[in-house]
Amino acid sequence: MMSVLRQVCKNAEINCKVLLQTKYLSRLQHQCLSLNYSTKPKTGILMLNMGGPENLDGVQDFLQRLFLDRDLMSLPAQNQLGPLIAKRRTPRIQEQYSKIGGGSPIKHWTSIQGQRMVELLDRISPQTAPHKYYVGFRYAPPLAEDSIEEMENDGIERAIAFTQYPQYTCSTTGSSLNGIYKYYAQRDAPTNMLWSVIDRWPTHPGLVEAVADNIKDALQQFSPDVQSDVVILFSAHSLPLKVVERGDTYPSEVAATVQRVMEYLNFSHPYRLVWQSKVGPLTWLAPQTDDAIRGLVTRGRKNLLLVPIAFTSDHIETLYEMDMEYIEELGTEVGANIKRSKSLNDSSTFIEALADVVKSHLVSGKCVSTQLSLRCPSCININCKNMREFFQSYQPLLEESLKEPDPLKRRASQLS
Repeated sequence: MMSVLRQVCKNAEINCKVLLQTKYLSRLQHQCLSLNYSTKPKTGILMLNMGGPENLDGVQDFLQRLFLDRDLMSLPAQNQLGPLIAKRRTPRIQEQYSKIGGGSPIKHWTSIQGQRMVELLDRISPQTAPHKYYVGFRYAPPLAEDSIEEMENDGIERAIAFTQYPQYTCSTTGSSLNGIYKYYAQRDAPTNMLWSVIDRWPTHPGLVEAVADNIKDALQQFSPDVQSDVVILFSAHSLPLKVVERGDTYPSEVAATVQRVMEYLNFSHPYRLVWQSKVGPLTWLAPQTDDAIRGLVTRGRKNLLLVPIAFTSDHIETLYEMDMEYIEELGTEVGANIKRSKSLNDSSTFIEALADVVKSHLVSGKCVSTQLSLRCPSCININCKNMREFFQSYQPLLEESLKEPDPLKRRASQLS
């Protein structure tokens, strides 16, 4: 009966209270209202990620936004050079996307994760329901700024910027959060939404369990006689050393995830953390994934398991770089037996983790984490300072909302 009730209330195109005035539903009025289901979402979760082009026509725009992002990289004459680099790289990147189906699946997987997450949240956190997810990409539609506008139009009360990068770096999560700050800095009208941030969750037990389960499954791809000889290579997107030297926490947080996963697996196999996707002439984190594969093979370790440890769904780095460049091409070249564990995608354990991360944040009473409140010791980006001040400014409002959840009563109290 309760599931039917939820569906009736959730899908109704007129106010739930009006429906409940009918003789058939009147006896259920109290139950329906206590579930807080209406046509208007109360809590909006903006799922932040880099994004990816859905088709080949979107590749150049995606690259152009990326090369114009000063939070990600700094180029001389960036407004002019960025579009030129994007145009030059477009044909090669289009070719890569054509080999994985003609576009990135990241929006597909983010939408599945988001929908299942909010369905869980409606059950486990009814006091903050209804929940609605919004996809907020940095470089491809749906862009975060467009989704924020949708959230404003939906009348969201509590807005959560939820990074889909479990490990924080200024180059990804930091850039997305700076983008939210800049959206409001350039906007005349104030927001009625109460913002807070989930900026990292590298050691969440559900994340650890989901990754470990996929590793266990992937090990079964090896024949029984070599399973004990497998070396696990946790592969994460690399980062320029100059970013790390400013104090970025990304390498330590990725390592923390790896450590927890191996603890969960009782250190069943030897392992290493390696880094992929280096671009340009700068020095990046090492060893690079392809160099590590070559080095291990020369030392007689040919049974290798690649584990995407900093990606929460399939995209070009897993489907093309890992599966094609490393496993097919490099594996054939050096005579290695390389497999890959599945990406998290629609893992029920992982999606339960997403919901738990959000629920824990909702009851924490904090707008930002302790770590986000601290800038990198050698930070050179004023937007990082402004972004932190922007989100921290909501702390008094959040504390008021926890004392008085009703926004109308809260506003009346503020005006009195």
